[in-house]
Amino acid sequence: MDAALGLPVLVGLIAVALLFDFLNGLHDAANSIATIVSTRVLRPQFAVFWAAFFNFIAFLVFGLHVAQTIGTGIIDPAVVDAQVIFAALVGAIVWNLVTWALGIPSSSSHALIGGLVGGGMAKAGISAAVWSGLSKTVLAIVLSPLVGFLLAMLLVAIVSWASMRSTPFAVDRAFRILQFASASLYSLGHGGNDAQKTMGIIAVLLYSQGHLGSDFSVPFWVVLSCQAAMALGTLMGGWRIVRTMGLRITKLTPMQGFCAETGGAATLFMATYLGVPVSTTHTITGAIVGVGAARRVSAVRWNVASSIVYAWVITIPASAIVAALTWWVVQLVR
Repeated sequence: MDAALGLPVLVGLIAVALLFDFLNGLHDAANSIATIVSTRVLRPQFAVFWAAFFNFIAFLVFGLHVAQTIGTGIIDPAVVDAQVIFAALVGAIVWNLVTWALGIPSSSSHALIGGLVGGGMAKAGISAAVWSGLSKTVLAIVLSPLVGFLLAMLLVAIVSWASMRSTPFAVDRAFRILQFASASLYSLGHGGNDAQKTMGIIAVLLYSQGHLGSDFSVPFWVVLSCQAAMALGTLMGGWRIVRTMGLRITKLTPMQGFCAETGGAATLFMATYLGVPVSTTHTITGAIVGVGAARRVSAVRWNVASSIVYAWVITIPASAIVAALTWWVVQLVR
C-alpha cells in the first residue's frame, strides 16, 4: 500500500465503498420486501420504509463477524492497497448496476467478493487469496438457498397442519399481521449480513493505511455509516427486482410469504452469527421456491428460477474480471 496515500484519496475510496453499500441496499431491497409486497400486505412505498428501518438498526443485534471475514478472510490484508480496493468496488458496482438494469436478482455480496478476488489476484497472483475463507463463502453459495428452501418448506408444512381447523379467511388475516414480524426479521438479517461486507472493506483499507494500529477492528463510525448507506439505498427501492422476486417466481399468499421470510431470516441469522458472508438474494430465492414447491412443483416458474441461478454462477467471475481489468487500467494511467 502507498504509505503516503493522501487524505482526499482515502476519503474518496471510503465514499466509493459507501456508494456500493447504497447500491447494495437499492439492489437488494427486493430481498427484504418482495414477499410482503407481492402478497399485498404493504404497498411498495411503505414496505421500503419498513425494511430501511430494520436494515439500519441491525448493528444493535449482531456482532461484526462477517466484517471480520471480509476484511481478513477473502484476500490477504497485506496485499490490500488503494488500487485493489478501488478495483474491487468498481467490479462490484458495475455488476450491480448491470443486473439491476436487467432486473436480475444477483448477489451484491458475491459481486464484492469477486471484486476483491479479482483486484487482489491482479496485483499478487493466486497467493493473494485466503483459500479457507473463500471456500467457506463458495460453500455458502450452495448451502444458503438450500437451507432457505428446506426451512421454508418445513414451515409451510407446520403452518398448514396448525391451520387445518381454521377458515381460509382467518388464516389469511392472521398471516397478514404475522408478515410484518417476518419481514422485519428478514430486513434485520439483511442489514446485519450485507452492511458488514462494506464495513470490512473500509476497515481493511484503514488498517492497511495504519489508521487502526496493529490490530484489525471496525470503528463505530464505520458501522453507523455503512448501516445508514444501506438503509438509504433500501429506501430508494428497486421495483424491477421486486417484480422478479415476488411476482414472477411463484404466486404467494400471506401464509406462504410469512414462511419464506421466516425461513430466509433464520438462515441469515445463523450465517451472520457464524461470520459467513452469504447472499440475501440466494437465501430468499431459495425460500420462495421452497414455499412454491411445497404447494406443488408446477407452481414454481422454473425457467425464471433457472435464469436467476445462471446469474449466481457468473457473478463472482464476472465481477472479478471487471475488477482485474480496472486494476490494470489504474496501473497504466498512474
